[in-house]
Amino acid sequence: MSKIKIFSLGGLNENGKNMYIVNVDKDIFVFDAGLKYDNDINLGIDYIIPNFDYLIKNKKNIKGIFLTHGHESNMGAVPDILEQLPKVPVYGTKLTLEMVKNDLEPSQYKKANLIEIKPHTKINFGKNSIFPISVTHSIPDAVCYVLYTPDGAIVYTGDFVFDATMQGPYKTDIGKLAYVGKQGVLCLMAESFYAEKMGHTSPNNRVAGFIREVLAKNPSRIIATIFPAHYARIQEIFNEVSKTHRKIVIMGKGLQEMITKAESEGYLKIDKSKIGSLNDLENKDTVVLISDEKEKPFNNLERIIKGYDKYIKIKETDTIFITEPPYPGIEKRTALIMDEIAMLGANAVGLSSKKHLLHHASREDLMLMINLMNPKYYFPVKGEYRNQYANAEVAEEIGIPKENIILKENGDVVEFVKGNLVDNKEHIEVDQILIDGKSQGDIGDLVLKDREMLGENGIVIISCTLDKHTKQILGGPEILTRGFVYVKESQDLLEHTKELAKTSIEENIELNTKRVDYAKIKNEVREHLGKFFYQETGSRPMIITVIQEV
Repeated sequence: MSKIKIFSLGGLNENGKNMYIVNVDKDIFVFDAGLKYDNDINLGIDYIIPNFDYLIKNKKNIKGIFLTHGHESNMGAVPDILEQLPKVPVYGTKLTLEMVKNDLEPSQYKKANLIEIKPHTKINFGKNSIFPISVTHSIPDAVCYVLYTPDGAIVYTGDFVFDATMQGPYKTDIGKLAYVGKQGVLCLMAESFYAEKMGHTSPNNRVAGFIREVLAKNPSRIIATIFPAHYARIQEIFNEVSKTHRKIVIMGKGLQEMITKAESEGYLKIDKSKIGSLNDLENKDTVVLISDEKEKPFNNLERIIKGYDKYIKIKETDTIFITEPPYPGIEKRTALIMDEIAMLGANAVGLSSKKHLLHHASREDLMLMINLMNPKYYFPVKGEYRNQYANAEVAEEIGIPKENIILKENGDVVEFVKGNLVDNKEHIEVDQILIDGKSQGDIGDLVLKDREMLGENGIVIISCTLDKHTKQILGGPEILTRGFVYVKESQDLLEHTKELAKTSIEENIELNTKRVDYAKIKNEVREHLGKFFYQETGSRPMIITVIQEV
């Protein structure tokens, strides 16, 4: 018999940053390693990943990181993890590992231990084993994982939907899921993103009819935004355009390479005669594809709207087609973009988040998965806490006892001993790492506070020059402001600032001494000016004092 612990380093009570740990005795299995983007209060942060100190401390016991699919919310943290844990094996299907390789630096890729798996092929780890099963998602080669232990199976679904129309590398192997359920599932960990939505997700995840309608009703040029990682949506667009006399122009080298490679690998089926060139850009029968990255939502579209793109200028006859429904956190940004398009006189078309769904499990999908797995315990994961709670209600509705439904937050440990849930107050310390550019590691709360202060109140720089020998003021103090006040209308304020700064500096200089306590001067200047600025303006700008000797 085994002692099994399950907890999350990220992904509970949030969207993205998914990372779930299953500890079977001393063996550690990591399911997904994702990131999330902070689109509301960015402050220069490129993305956020879970703090993985637990993995660093227990690196000798890690059997591998098992990726369900190639979306950044599930695999985006891998490059940062491999910087510190280069020997940890990373398992994934062919396409998933291709996505990982694209994110890795060449030096990382040479050291990385990337292991390609095939669905329905067992991987043994002593008394435990991993069994991947194909599931349907918006990207090919998605899998769920079954971790077989002596006390029963732990099943992690990843992202999934039941849609019989999606075949080939998108197809769910329902037979294998049912087989696992017959063998006995100790705990099922299922996603919660759409747990509040009634019915099945399918056919609301399919928008071929809507695309067909847009093509028919808008006879002039169409500019369509797409998420490069949503292969299913790209396929739908190509399928519908192939039925018309239109051509598709793919903008951007990255998007072109991705689509070309996906076609050559068989993940996309494209009529190449429908692909146009830059010569077709001004043709009214052209559909222009531009990428929309979650890191910088609508960045490419906004560049076109503002007239900065050297190839495309929006005309009043154009139709802008946003091919993905708004996701949480982006609704306001979508509305602003729609307004900007309207101001240019062009037509804007978008998908409704109520009518059109992404490829995630709704209530009936979850019910079907639970029935197939027939788990002893049910653990809702992936989503805000309200989504997890709704997922728990789904399980209770179809007969899972309430005491066997597990609702937790990041770091809370679920423990099974001899196949039974035991009370466990253990909590693993969790945090998030804020990544900015190519810097490795957390940039820290202090840097974030400085950015917030600069963004809200601006900066004031005080510069002053002293005589090296006498310590008397030779020049200044001079005042430089950015983002604080409008200089032309604030001359009196700035003159008073100079007087206060000069007084603070002179009061802290002992003439005819060899040494000046610059730290004390800077603190005094910051304190006096900080109070003055708040009294006069209600703002607290960042104050930096620069003193030099000549």
